[in-house]
Amino acid sequence: MGLGSSHPKPFPGDILEFPLNKYFSHFGIYYGERDGVPYVAHLTCRDSETKLLLFGRALRSEVKLDPVELVGRRYKVRNLLDEVHPPRDFYSLVKPAIDDMIGRDVTFDILFHNSEHQATLFRYGLKKSTQIEKVYAQILPTWKKPFEKKKL
Repeated sequence: MGLGSSHPKPFPGDILEFPLNKYFSHFGIYYGERDGVPYVAHLTCRDSETKLLLFGRALRSEVKLDPVELVGRRYKVRNLLDEVHPPRDFYSLVKPAIDDMIGRDVTFDILFHNSEHQATLFRYGLKKSTQIEKVYAQILPTWKKPFEKKKL
């Protein structure tokens, strides 16, 4: 199904990672099939006017349910926190949460509420973004010395 999948076919509730470039990916939750078409629930901007992010934010965003191929042809299953946090049951918790969120206004924030945060919130019940943590790991050492010298 997807290139680099950790198993041939994702299961409902799996986190799908769609690589965008060398640094960032888009994430969603595999929702299952409808009429033989695989779907993913993901946090995305509502329309083309909101795709230009101001300070890493888009106020008009929502959780959408789209065919996997519309979101991206290349993806991998990335249940990144399974060893630390047990995944929530898809049918009793995750699916109803997704269904409840579809179409609601959500503020996208690159640092505090991006598609990876939303996917981990659905699967595990907590928000986490490993790609943003990597950015912080690069930025914080750069700023540490100026802060210690009280120059910032």
